[in-house]
Amino acid sequence: MKFKQKIKKIPNPWKFLTATIAIYILILFFSPEIFFNSLNFSKKIFVKIAPIFIVVFVLMALSNYFITPKVIIRHLKGKGIKKWFFIITGGILSSGPIYMWYPLLGDLKKKGLSNGLIACFLYNRAIKIPLLPIAIAYFGLKYIIILTFTMVAFSIIQGILINKLMEIKN
Repeated sequence: MKFKQKIKKIPNPWKFLTATIAIYILILFFSPEIFFNSLNFSKKIFVKIAPIFIVVFVLMALSNYFITPKVIIRHLKGKGIKKWFFIITGGILSSGPIYMWYPLLGDLKKKGLSNGLIACFLYNRAIKIPLLPIAIAYFGLKYIIILTFTMVAFSIIQGILINKLMEIKN
């Protein structure tokens, strides 16, 4: 097998890693000061974000363990404000790719879940608990609290408006 064909079989992430290591080795030989400054900078960033990654991992594990589609379906049988509370909470705690939720949402719609509640769920998927610690680290607690409450409030407004528009349409 030719050398070029062997190179093409190597996955791109491995090529990137190899190139990065090679560049760092070259920098080490030609400019050790830049290499060690870069290494110290990377160490400072890692020390700063490592606790955040630990919190994110714990939060993701807890949400994946306790919040399942079955739990969400069970709580959506409630009436009035309870339904809105659980749909908002479900949207915030939902994880994974959105297309995995479409079958569940379609099934819930067949069982009587309104379009407004579905929209509210999808709107609240933008709030991710595992990402909150890092967002707080970058933007500050006050900003994230205001942003989160604004997003929840507008998800409710959006849900109500969609319900009203669907009533007018029908």
